[in-house]
Amino acid sequence: MKKTSYVLITAAKNEEIFIENTIKSVLKQSVLPLKWVIVSDGSTDCTDEIVSRYEAEHDFIQLHRVTSAEGRNFASKVYAINIGYDMLRDLEYDFLGILDADITFEPDYYKKLISEFDKDPDLGLAGGQIFDLYDGKMHKGINSGNSVGNAIQFFRRECFDRLGGLTPIANGGEDGVAEISVRMHGWQVKSISHLMVLHHRRTGTAVLNVLNFKFRQGAVEYSLGYHPFFQVLKCIFRMKEKPYVIGSICRFAGFWWTTLKKEERPVSSDFVRYVRKEQIERIANIVYFKAPFKASKTAKNKEYQV
Repeated sequence: MKKTSYVLITAAKNEEIFIENTIKSVLKQSVLPLKWVIVSDGSTDCTDEIVSRYEAEHDFIQLHRVTSAEGRNFASKVYAINIGYDMLRDLEYDFLGILDADITFEPDYYKKLISEFDKDPDLGLAGGQIFDLYDGKMHKGINSGNSVGNAIQFFRRECFDRLGGLTPIANGGEDGVAEISVRMHGWQVKSISHLMVLHHRRTGTAVLNVLNFKFRQGAVEYSLGYHPFFQVLKCIFRMKEKPYVIGSICRFAGFWWTTLKKEERPVSSDFVRYVRKEQIERIANIVYFKAPFKASKTAKNKEYQV
């Protein structure tokens, strides 16, 4: 019987503070990855030296260095991930995981995650529950049951190959494009609440400060075609997320500022229609106490332009 296998891709830029703990966390896994490609995106600190040390000791770890442009935006991270994906094309594996360089988890994390896919053949993307570590406390990330953050997105290979990699967007949002595209193609997306994942800094602060990050989130949500009414409700709901109230105001401002500028969206009209249809159904399900939205299985046989 064929043994289930998975591969990991990490895009890292100047992660010397966190990456060693991430490596140790993966090395403790009860089921190790077949291959782990760590793409150093123009790191200028000790990131490469740390990874090289572990690469020499473990055959499945591979460091790949690329030279990035000055600074870092969210698209450069995606380009690095897609480089890793191209390097893995000739390998036979069942699952592909994106893993940020500031993440740790329990030793049976990937074993339990794979078991979720075994239970549901329609599951295309899954991940655990992220807790941000800052101010000396764990802060639970707010997300729906069918949403998985880009730091830990874990795909069935057939599903990820259908996407053809991640979509580079300068302001970010590649995780949103990925999970929506997964559902467009008939697969399910699931956040596994009992699998705890520790993110060793506040989400979004690797590149931006918190309020700028919130503003950018709103701009990204415009780019993905969010329905204006859904965005209003989302910002109201997110007021309970730190920084209280002001974070949601910044998010709301980012959405409407980008709307007024009428910026060109990086996704197709098919994508926008699907997003808005899904969001209206989610609102209706809440109002009428219906079951959560699920992607249509028949969509696996359809071709959508993302």
